[in-house]
Amino acid sequence: MSDENFEPEINEEPRLPGAESEMDDKPHWRPKYDGSDRLRGKVAIVTGADSGIGRAVAALFAREGADIVIVYYADEETEDADKTKSIVEDEGRRAVCIKGDLGRREFADQVVTKTIAEFGRIDVVVNNAGEQHPDDEVENITEEQLRRTFQTNIFSMFYLVQAARPHLERGAAIVNCTSVTMYKGSDNLLDYSATKGAITAFTRSLSGNLIEDGIRVNAVAPGPIWTPLNPSGGQPRDEMDDFGEDTPMGRPGQPNEVAPSFLFLACEDSSYMSGQVLHPNGGIVVGS
Repeated sequence: MSDENFEPEINEEPRLPGAESEMDDKPHWRPKYDGSDRLRGKVAIVTGADSGIGRAVAALFAREGADIVIVYYADEETEDADKTKSIVEDEGRRAVCIKGDLGRREFADQVVTKTIAEFGRIDVVVNNAGEQHPDDEVENITEEQLRRTFQTNIFSMFYLVQAARPHLERGAAIVNCTSVTMYKGSDNLLDYSATKGAITAFTRSLSGNLIEDGIRVNAVAPGPIWTPLNPSGGQPRDEMDDFGEDTPMGRPGQPNEVAPSFLFLACEDSSYMSGQVLHPNGGIVVGS
């Protein structure tokens, strides 16, 4: 079971991403290559690490030598989070799972407090957790949904960075997850794509704010990736059969095809990069 359990507030609208353990066609999380100690001795907080891109990032970071704090949202995802913890431990690294709502400032504070208590440091913050709700008509987006999407997708990043900032030393890295929808738009993910635009602006602005302190801030903008988020309601059900086929590569990406972008931005390989965005999106050409 999870190591820590901070309950979300009651009476909230149920939220994604859903459980990877319930998917028949499991996403590919396993790293594709042997590690080379690029994160040896580091501690990384990875939000949304129970499944999907977050799990693949946690697995790859662990293979590269990092201990991992696995942050996830709901009871339904505990089995997935425990699986990610086992993956990290199988790589010979330590892991702790913390459950709760990152859209609440106090939970972000608790994540950092627990991380320092367990590991004594924070070297990398990966802001990956997010939710999306398709709506064909703009007037169908409720005030509750609008607030929750922004609270989960962008407020959480502010809260976690604010809580972690006193513990980030020179050489630390922050990697945010934005989206291809920020660059090309999405006619049925209006609130989601708006948050991704905010995340990109936050990434660039935070980079300027922290760069003199030696803390790099970058982002990854995935295209359509096969994760629990999409079949559990993040995309219209009638569009799932051809999900990702409109990319130049003609298929959705896998989480382990995205995780190396996060690793590159988290380690010293990208020491001369800050305020930038990488685009693992199946060949979609977008402005950077």
